[in-house]
Amino acid sequence: MTGHNFKKKFGQNFLTDKNLLNAIVRDAGVTMEDEVLEIGAGAGALTTSLSAYAKKVVSYEIDKELEGTLKALNLTNVEFVFGDALKEKLEKIEGHFEGEYKLVANLPYYITTPLIFKFLEESEKIISMTIMVQKEVAERIVSPKGGKDYGILSVMIAFYGQARIMREVNRNMFYPVPNVDSAIVRIDIEKDKYYGIDKNKFSRMIKAAFAMRRKTLSNNLSQVYDKKTLQEKLDESTLKKRAEQLDINEFVEIYNQLR
Repeated sequence: MTGHNFKKKFGQNFLTDKNLLNAIVRDAGVTMEDEVLEIGAGAGALTTSLSAYAKKVVSYEIDKELEGTLKALNLTNVEFVFGDALKEKLEKIEGHFEGEYKLVANLPYYITTPLIFKFLEESEKIISMTIMVQKEVAERIVSPKGGKDYGILSVMIAFYGQARIMREVNRNMFYPVPNVDSAIVRIDIEKDKYYGIDKNKFSRMIKAAFAMRRKTLSNNLSQVYDKKTLQEKLDESTLKKRAEQLDINEFVEIYNQLR
């Protein structure tokens, strides 16, 4: 693909190493029984590996200049869709699948967080996400409480499932070479992990809790709850803690005490 006009606005950095591509598919646990959504087909290297393992692949690509390259691959179990998956309505995306599906993607860095939450918050059919992201983003996703990388992203992904780093990927594995290293993260979705919690209200509480990292929960949560309610519902030792000191289960307990 050295002749391709790589577009910075689409975050185009392509992988070509077949061993790594096959490893990503194995990391995702893709089998011949699985339907797979790929976002960012690029030149089709990962798509080709996915097609060898999966029952069906639906692959979104925003760059219409790649249409000829991708269709020339003649992958019989792959359906290419040329459009922006981030802007596409979820029901239209999921209309391509018979039932549940797995998401596998070498994500452009600029859409990583909004795309993760589009599927976590809206989908009832997604089983897992196996995604290539910036290494520093991967560390934020899996960070335990107390760490410098622990924050809203860590807590909210833990709210929806279990995340782990499968492997790190050196920047030199890409063309063109990006400025940072990457990592493969797998998020296994646990539907109704915290049944009965209003996810929008919970998200609002978490964002407030981390609004100013050096301040206590008493100060930060007063953005969404009045101080009298906080003092009545939560003990003093909890109110004196900072958000980074609490894990997902502790946040859920606080939410249940406050609602």
